[in-house]
Amino acid sequence: MESTAADAMPDDTDLTPQAPEPEQPPAETSGDTSAEPANTTSTTSTEPAAAEANPVMELALKDLQDRRDALEAEINALSSRKQQFETELKANFAGQSDAIARRVKGFQEYLGGALQDLVQSVENLELVVQPMVVQPSPLDQAADNAAAPDKPGDNTPPPAVADTFRPDEELIRQTLERFLKQPDVYADPWNLRRSIDARDTALLEDWFFNQGGRGAQPSRGTRPRNILVSAALIAMIGELYGDQFQCLVLAGGPERLGEWRRGLQDALGLGREDFGPSSGIVLFERPEALVERADRLEERGEVPLILIDAAERSVDIPVLQFPLWLAFAAGPGERLDDDDLL
Repeated sequence: MESTAADAMPDDTDLTPQAPEPEQPPAETSGDTSAEPANTTSTTSTEPAAAEANPVMELALKDLQDRRDALEAEINALSSRKQQFETELKANFAGQSDAIARRVKGFQEYLGGALQDLVQSVENLELVVQPMVVQPSPLDQAADNAAAPDKPGDNTPPPAVADTFRPDEELIRQTLERFLKQPDVYADPWNLRRSIDARDTALLEDWFFNQGGRGAQPSRGTRPRNILVSAALIAMIGELYGDQFQCLVLAGGPERLGEWRRGLQDALGLGREDFGPSSGIVLFERPEALVERADRLEERGEVPLILIDAAERSVDIPVLQFPLWLAFAAGPGERLDDDDLL
């Protein structure tokens, strides 16, 4: 037994202590419950935080979702309206019609004044062709009268031009005497509201009874004085012819025409509406336009009264054919407009 025990005992070298072997981690088994307490502790600590955060997040997500749904609905509605508008524009041309209407309205207002005179001419246009009547020339008549023998009762001379206003001489002189008195500032429109002097009445008497309403008279020295004489003449012609006449003023320049308009407006109590193509007084810068207007007035049976400013150097020949015209002749020492002196 002892030998067996000795044999069994190791040698001295075998008695050296051995390093302890590392412990092996215990094998995980389904029945190991050593880790369960730690996991239970962490889960228990995070569950209240998640429980507190989830309702807020759910509310925020729900709010965002509602806003998104509302925006999508609004976008869909706007898209539908856009498609509807495009369909209406293509079908009814609503936009184009509105733009065209605005342009046409502006164009109509622009041409309204310019076409007013043309409309009146078209209204008075004779659609029935009148037969053309050829009148013999005055020279042919004179030759026939010279060749034909004198007959008793045929020696009556034609009325002189100076006798044109002889039947109305009394009315004209009474009116001139009334103009010499105190001015009637409250007179009705188209009546003289200012007074004139004896030289003005002498000028008008000579024009009426010696020239027969057709001729030139010396200027009164200034344009305002000539305008005052013209206003008195317009008032007298208005009493003689009523509404069957229109005054045409020729003054080659906007400044001169403006001075004529203001002077006649003040002396006759007129308004701005009394100056225009269809009114009582028409202002012209060019004699061609004045002659054309006077021809149309005579075609309608009206009488044109032509007044020519002293700044006009000459009287055009076509003006001489009309029955009533007065031209103011500037004197040698009369100062005209500055632009005329250049």
